[in-house]
This record gives sequence, structure tokens and C-alpha cells, in this order.
Amino acid sequence: MFSFHSPLKASLTFLSSKSKPKISRHHHHYHWSGLQKWRDSPPNPNRQWGPTAPTPPLPTPPPPLPHPNPPSSLAEFGSLILSTPDPLTKSSLSHLAFSLWHTRQIPVGLARPPDNPARPDKPVLVSTKEVPAPKESGLPLNAYMLHSLAHVELNAVDLAWDTVVRFSPYRDELGDGFFSDFTRVADDESRHFGWCQQRLAELGFSYGDMPAHNLLWRECEKSSGNVAARLAVIPLVQEARGLDAGPRLVKKLIGFGDHRTSDIVAQIAAEEVAHVAVGVYWFVLVCQKMGRIPGATFKDLLKEYNVELKGPFNYTARDEAGIPRDWYDDSARCDETKSRLSEVHDRLACIIAMEKENSSLNN
Repeated sequence: MFSFHSPLKASLTFLSSKSKPKISRHHHHYHWSGLQKWRDSPPNPNRQWGPTAPTPPLPTPPPPLPHPNPPSSLAEFGSLILSTPDPLTKSSLSHLAFSLWHTRQIPVGLARPPDNPARPDKPVLVSTKEVPAPKESGLPLNAYMLHSLAHVELNAVDLAWDTVVRFSPYRDELGDGFFSDFTRVADDESRHFGWCQQRLAELGFSYGDMPAHNLLWRECEKSSGNVAARLAVIPLVQEARGLDAGPRLVKKLIGFGDHRTSDIVAQIAAEEVAHVAVGVYWFVLVCQKMGRIPGATFKDLLKEYNVELKGPFNYTARDEAGIPRDWYDDSARCDETKSRLSEVHDRLACIIAMEKENSSLNN
């Protein structure tokens, strides 16, 4: 059996001729229909939330870069961003890095990520059990949900950059497209964080006004040595949970009477489909290079890395992003098996009926 603890480079190349791949290199998998359009689009300038929709911000100078050695590659930018504690500076640098990459002014390059991303003094990071409930947080429900979402989005910026930087030594195996996709994800997430921070300020609050957990980064650390595990744990589990939670948050905010915040959350949820779709695309591709069946490999990785799948699932959004239901929902496999058995039963019944009819005609 293929070992997920073997060197990363080995996991990104085809198995030796002595091993028979368990999946055809020509295997086809459904991918999100908007994936190529998302990839081809220029950097999104709409980093403010206007009266009813995202808008470009007022012109501002780019954030200052460290001297005398400013980043000269995508990986070096990523390492700098991960080492930047201020969230808004982190977001601005993310947009600058992606813009330079998109205009082909910097290569992928090579760098090492810090052990942990730099964080501001607030919010204080606590265990998930110590995160206050809405009624105990001192924030109204809409600000509480926005703060939680802002924390998720800031972590997502760092998670995407860690993926770019950590796997930069394997650019030859993965190709530039891998790094381009995850840099674009980082830029999207930085824009989402900015919307949340802006709306919090409009409500009279700011990011850091209540404690937050560090669960997302602990999940990231689990997969730091294996690109297939990173893709399974982060886009296909953590970000897919955002697809599940988004509509529920929107409904709660509408019920609370805050339609402006609900519009922001709805837009973020809609854009997260692309990030999950990117994870599906690269996970399937890496599995093909390993000669592994994606669905079975996904389940093996979650078991090995002790990652739990939690419902309820937003099947519509997950289907759109391209995650097969039988990867994450055992009941879907049972339904599929029943459907196939029913189809076989119907065919056999048809054959028996035809045999009986032929027999009576012959008689």
C-alpha cells in the first residue's frame, strides 16, 4: 500500500513500473464549470463594500516593503505575508503579490514558511471550548458572526500562503498552475477579510474584540508534510464547511434584520465555491500522479490525520464545487448501491419477461 509518510517528491511522481496504478491517467472527474473563468480573470479590485455591492477602494499607496531585500518571488512574498502580524497589511501585501504574479513580474521562487503565522495581540487565541457563546461575548449577534467569519478568512489567507510557500520546492512536480491558483485563493480571502473588518467597523467593533480559537491552524499543521493531505484537509474539509455554513449564517442575519451583513456573507459564500473547486482539481490530479483512486485516498487521509467530517452538508454547493457525495457522505454510497441493484433487478425482470414471451410463442 502507498505510504503517505514517504517523501513528498515521491508522492508527486508516477509510481515505478513495478507498481500497477489503481487509476487510469485518463480518468475524468467533474470540475466546477466556472473554474477556467475564475483562473483567467484579472485581480479583483473590489476590496471595499459599497452601498449595495463590492466596489474598488479609494486609491492608496501600496504597503511599504522591507529593505534592503524586498521579496523577488511569490514564495518570498508568501513568507513575508505569513510573518506579518497586522491583518490589514497582510491583506494588502496579498493583493500586491497576486497582482505582481498575474502580470508576470515575479516567478514562483523558493522560500521557507515560518512555523506559525504572525498574529496581532488581539484576538486572544483560546481553545474552542473557551470561545464565548454569543450571549457571553459582549457583541450583538451580527457582530459576533462577522467576527467569527473574519477570523476564518484571516486564517484562510495564511493557509493559502503556507501552501504556496511550503510546497515551493516542488514547483517542477506541481507546475506553476498550482501556485497561481492558491495565490489567487489568498487574494480572494484577503478581500473577504477586508469586507468583514469594514462592516465590523461600521457596527462599532473591530477584529480582536473577542477571543478566537486556533483550530484552523492546527489542522493546517497536520498536513505540513504532504500535499495530498493538505488538499484534503484544507479545501475539501475546512473550506467545504464554509459552503455548508454560509446559507445558515445568511438566514440568521436576515432574521436579525441586518441585510447589509447578510449580503456580504452571501457574496463570500458564493466565492468560496471556487476555492473548494480548486482543491478538488488539484487533489484529483495529485491522486492520478500517485496512481490512487481519489475517493478512497480522501477517506484514507482523513482517517490517518484524524480529521472529522461534520454535517449537515450543503449538497447543492458541494455538487457545484465538484466534490462527489460518496467522498463525504456514506449514505450517498448506500443510495448509489441501491440504485444500481434496482437497475440490475429491472434488467433481469425484463430479460425474464422476454424469455417467457419467447417461450410462449415457441409453444
